[in-house]
Amino acid sequence: MNIFRLAGDLSHLLAVIILLLKIWKTRSCAGISGKSQILFAITYIARYLDLVTTFVSLYNTVMKMIFISASLATLYLMYVKFRATYDSNHDSFRIEFLLIPCALLALVINHEFTVLEVMWTFSIYLESVAILPQLFMVSKTGEAESITSHYLFALGSYRALYILNWIYRYAVEGHHDFIAIVAGIVQTILYCDFFYLYITKVLKGKKLQLPA
Repeated sequence: MNIFRLAGDLSHLLAVIILLLKIWKTRSCAGISGKSQILFAITYIARYLDLVTTFVSLYNTVMKMIFISASLATLYLMYVKFRATYDSNHDSFRIEFLLIPCALLALVINHEFTVLEVMWTFSIYLESVAILPQLFMVSKTGEAESITSHYLFALGSYRALYILNWIYRYAVEGHHDFIAIVAGIVQTILYCDFFYLYITKVLKGKKLQLPA
């Protein structure tokens, strides 16, 4: 554990809290991509299958359970409790175009060809592109609420901080994970345009608008 890893985890947790509070307080999931939330739920479940086989620490276990539970709670709110507010017309990204390539890539490029390792690798690949349906939805509607923008910024910051974590670990421990680093860089790149617009508009009190 180092300061970058801890900050990344807290940023990730903040993103999850922001999203759940946004849906619960407004009683609406408008502007939120259910497709992205499905991909995140699959990501967490696939990655944390080791919950039943390996104990690392109480912190590790609690965080894993929080992310799985929060992702499933988000899906419940979106597809059951507040289903009438879900904008399925604009949330039209074909997630099979992400799921299938990520699954195939995990079978071909992994550290070890075991069930847990392949599923972990699949989750790393999938997380790097899971935000695409959300960004596609924001681009399609042309704008995003400030609270949705805060959620996206916190989520993007989490991965950017993890890149710093990997750099730190390589410098201090000599440890590196090529698969996680490349996937993390890809994920961060996807947020670059959003980061720029967030800093130049949202933080100045303007509504985030993206080109359709």
